[in-house]
Amino acid sequence: MWVSQSVAELQGSLRSCWKSSTSIGLVPTMGALHEGHRSLVRRARNDNDVTICSIFVNPTQFGPNEDFTRYPRALERDLALLEAESVAGVFVPTPVDMYPSGFDTRIDVGELGRIIEGARRPGHFSGVATVVTKLFNLTRPSRAYFGQKDAQQLAVIRQITRDLNIPVEVIGCPTVREPDGLALSSRNMYLSPSERLAATVLFRALNAGRDAYRQGERTNAQVRDAVTVVVQSERLAVLDYAEVVDPDSFSSDDPCTDRSIIVIAARVGTTRLIDNLTVSAEYEHQGPRTLHRQQRTGTLPSQL
Repeated sequence: MWVSQSVAELQGSLRSCWKSSTSIGLVPTMGALHEGHRSLVRRARNDNDVTICSIFVNPTQFGPNEDFTRYPRALERDLALLEAESVAGVFVPTPVDMYPSGFDTRIDVGELGRIIEGARRPGHFSGVATVVTKLFNLTRPSRAYFGQKDAQQLAVIRQITRDLNIPVEVIGCPTVREPDGLALSSRNMYLSPSERLAATVLFRALNAGRDAYRQGERTNAQVRDAVTVVVQSERLAVLDYAEVVDPDSFSSDDPCTDRSIIVIAARVGTTRLIDNLTVSAEYEHQGPRTLHRQQRTGTLPSQL
């Protein structure tokens, strides 16, 4: 498994793949890998000739009071995990590699980047869109893989590939959970034992919202109230938001439909966690409409 730490090294490692039209599956990560990341790698390996990963804690998607400096980093462990998964190569750039002196371009993803999670984290999705676009340009993958746990991020990435005509097929993969329902996240390691137990309230609250829909509740407020009551019952949790939204636009779905998803964010102790669930179990792993998935039509040029 090769490990490239600069753009020049990366391009040298991938040149033969580009020349031979080998299909490349990209799994972008911020490291601190867990079973959710493994599931993305395995899907990518199944779909493509070559699977590569990136490990980069992207400073442009963190706000000034967020956890960039303490975000978990475990590079040696991550590389060992990826090698065990038969990943062909890993791109591990530094912030200077990705944002060299004079860098002054950011992608504005419009309204989708300013609502729900974007309203609480101004600039976050612009940072995500910018770094993902750079990674797409640098690696020229056939397909890229993202977890559905970060549902709004997935919607943003689908939007930029569509709007900017980036020839990458974006694949959303199911959320991987602990046996008690907690969605896997690198930030779970921040939780104390008591907070870890309390964190299951997010999944219980989402299921309460799904139950309300199953029982005939159809307004956003009714489903949201069912979620809120459960979170408020947990003394260690503070609800940030609970909304029922369209999975493509993230606009409020009112009345709810089978395609609607419930999105939630809450603080458990000092740790902020997010999760989501479709209101209808039949749509659990379907994700956004297939019109937001583009078939690859060629390779990107080496420079735009």
